[in-house]
Parts: sequence; structure tokens; C-alpha cells
Amino acid sequence: MKKSGPTERKPEASASRLIDARIEELGDWRGETLARVRGLIKQADPEVIEEWKWRGVPVWSHAGIVCTGETYKNVVKLTFAKGASLEDPAGLFNASLEGSTRRAIDIYEGDKIDEKALKLLIHAAVALNVQKKSRSA
Repeated sequence: MKKSGPTERKPEASASRLIDARIEELGDWRGETLARVRGLIKQADPEVIEEWKWRGVPVWSHAGIVCTGETYKNVVKLTFAKGASLEDPAGLFNASLEGSTRRAIDIYEGDKIDEKALKLLIHAAVALNVQKKSRSA
């Protein structure tokens, strides 16, 4: 197995740079919000892997996709890949509620983020991914 040298790009580092660039390119409340939730995700799970998928969507994974962070004109959307299987006692999920798999949190300009509840959702999503991965191994 070849080891990465200092001149070789690691996919995660490249994805992190692309996410940095997206945040800077937005340059408004959406960039600030995406940066804020990104920081909370990394605090909740320091082992999370950042990816860049589907032509420009930040993705955070740990034993599978935890959530994505899409930005639209009026909303920053955090979509949890297996959100329908997660407990949400704080009621953060407010979008994609009709599906049988995903759930999302739409964050609008001026919304306050319940940091504790978001971190608990991240923990739960990671635990679910790890549990499912260990069952299939």
C-alpha cells in the first residue's frame, strides 16, 4: 500500500478546502450558518470525514453519511441520511418529514441553532451508522 507523501492530495483535505471555498463564496448569512453547523458537527464528532459530492454538496460521514449541508437562496438545509430512524426530542427536523428515510433541518436567516440538540442528533446519527455497519460486517 502506497503512503501519501506531502505532495499527494488526500480526498478529505481536498473536500475540506472545497467546503471552505463554498463558505467564503457565499459571503452572507448562509456561509456563516454553514460554517457554524460545520463546526458543531466537528465538535460533536471529531472523527467525522468531510466529503464533497453531487457537484458541490458538503457531506459529513462516519461509517456512512451522517448529513449533508446544502445552501439555497433562502435556507441552509441539513439533511440527515437516516433521519427518520433518529429520535428528535427537541423537534429540530422541520423538513422532508414525509419520507421514510431522510429528515432535514431548514435553517433560515435569523434562526437560532439549538447547539446541544444538534450535537445530540449528530451523535445519534453516528451511533446508528456504526451499529448498522457492525451488523453487516
